[in-house]
Amino acid sequence: MKENIRNTKGATSTSKRRNRYNILRQVLIGFIVISLLNMAISYLFYTPKMHRIATENRELVLKYEILLDRIASMQSKIEEIRHRDRFVYRRLFSSDTLNIEGVYTPYPDSKYASLAGDEYSELMISTWQQLDAVTRQTYATSRSLDEVQLLAKDKEQMSLAIPAIWPIDRTRLKAFYAFGVRKKHPILKIRTMHKGVDMSTDYGVPVYATGDGVVEKVDLGKRRRGYGRQIVINHKFGYKTRYAHLQKMFVKAGEHVQRGQLIGEVGSTGGSTGPHLHYEVIYRNRNVNPVNYFNRNMTSDEYRQLMENMKYNATLETDEGASSEQ
Repeated sequence: MKENIRNTKGATSTSKRRNRYNILRQVLIGFIVISLLNMAISYLFYTPKMHRIATENRELVLKYEILLDRIASMQSKIEEIRHRDRFVYRRLFSSDTLNIEGVYTPYPDSKYASLAGDEYSELMISTWQQLDAVTRQTYATSRSLDEVQLLAKDKEQMSLAIPAIWPIDRTRLKAFYAFGVRKKHPILKIRTMHKGVDMSTDYGVPVYATGDGVVEKVDLGKRRRGYGRQIVINHKFGYKTRYAHLQKMFVKAGEHVQRGQLIGEVGSTGGSTGPHLHYEVIYRNRNVNPVNYFNRNMTSDEYRQLMENMKYNATLETDEGASSEQ
């Protein structure tokens, strides 16, 4: 009797488990069927959700295209400003273009790694690269215009300070050796960078300051090496000039000098093979071609007249100083 009851309970329990299994299987089969039907419908038919996603994607692409057009317009305007800066504003002040190292160097690809792997990655990365480039160009242009603004405030002082005349009388010039890389150094016999210009002339030819400034350095130098006897003048506004291989020097460090003032005489001291003046123009710690700063339209007579005027002004100041002391 007891065994019959036990068997009946076991059969009932097994039946319930089967029923639960069947129900679970039917639910799973129904879920799979519904999923497959949904995929088939989504693939075969244009659902509202797909329509919404496609619309959003088109709007996104359109926004990127509009952004690219605006970036191109900004780049065009920045180029116009940079052109005026280089060829109009800075020429008014005889100033070199501002050098900002690294500003135009593109960012590494790793910066845009998060945008990769998407259907629109190429469009997004290209847009952001151009936007970053415009940002860097805007920064550089802003820095340059800030400097031009300062130059405009000190225009009168700057016009006297910028190296703008020949450091020797051109009528005494015998030969001229240009700025830049030269095939062979006259002493070292190797290819070197010539940081200034060499003006071959006679011993004792007067050397003049090419702009107003303060004597920063007066150096006797090495006897047969380097610049020899040299004078360095700081003209402010980022400009310095160097006068090397001198025979005599008539100024001292800390002394204020004027454009056209006699500061020394041509010699052949230091690493030199004959009498000449080595002349450098240094802008923002970078050597630039001095020829770009010569007033090449000035005639010899005009140059002599300038020298006479400088001598007259110096004499007049001396006389006035003596009168005031009396």
